[in-house]
Amino acid sequence: MPEEGLPWIQKREILTYEEITEIVEAAAAIGVRSIRLTGGEPLVRLDLHKLVAMLAAIPGIDDIALSTNGMLLAERIDALVAAGLRRVNISLDTLREDRFFTIARRHGLDRVLAGIDAALDAGLAPLKINCVVMRGRNDDEVGELAALTRDRAIFVRFIEMMPVEDNLDLQRDAYVSADEILARIGTIEELVPVAGPQGNGPARYFAFPGARGAVGAISPLSHDYCERCNRVRLSADGRLRLCLFGDQHIDLRTPVRAGASREDIMEIFRGSMLIKPERHHLRLGEQSSRMRAFSEIGG
Repeated sequence: MPEEGLPWIQKREILTYEEITEIVEAAAAIGVRSIRLTGGEPLVRLDLHKLVAMLAAIPGIDDIALSTNGMLLAERIDALVAAGLRRVNISLDTLREDRFFTIARRHGLDRVLAGIDAALDAGLAPLKINCVVMRGRNDDEVGELAALTRDRAIFVRFIEMMPVEDNLDLQRDAYVSADEILARIGTIEELVPVAGPQGNGPARYFAFPGARGAVGAISPLSHDYCERCNRVRLSADGRLRLCLFGDQHIDLRTPVRAGASREDIMEIFRGSMLIKPERHHLRLGEQSSRMRAFSEIGG
């Protein structure tokens, strides 16, 4: 997030919950089974539990997950679970309050940790924590974060810092490869490869002997996972993005608001699969691509 923030999108440009539901109904009709609501921060959207309930009622949708920074999770989790939320991913880059403020530009580590506890208490499983590792900023905490997996069913996924717009200089200096991250954690105790938890995600998983959870490595640069990608992403303003790191998108808002039938939207989905990129072309400190707020349809 740039320090100066990002421009606001006008409300009329954002899909309504009814429009999102209409699009997901078409996606479900051609085989989509899993939905992830992400962002940006999805919990800033008013009454998000109402959207969860609408999506959970769609025939064929059997898994609804949420990616969140965790700041608002504890206070809203009961309504979300009652509506049909099944899984949650929580972003957490540090366990130190001073660093949390520097990275997130706000206080709130205690609220994120409370959100993690609330998710576990609510039975949301698997609980995944996403940590972007940055050299000189939080890379000395990978062991401490990995230790969260020992006694609770938590899956901590360490993510390589990706080159996106406006962070190329930072990314060149801060990048830590997944191999280095795993090697550091492995000096604490041997990591054993294990099967991943529910959710067809990009991580490779390893565990300490006897641990209830596991450590994951997500490596879009050093070991890309494009051949396993089965996802498309629906942006808040109605664009179907075929690759998170690409500029290709298909406008769905216009046909939906023009009265397109479900069959029309289904055909757009089918056509999009024919032009989904084979892979991204990120390179360390070179390739930039804007990451926008989106809702995600996929595994």
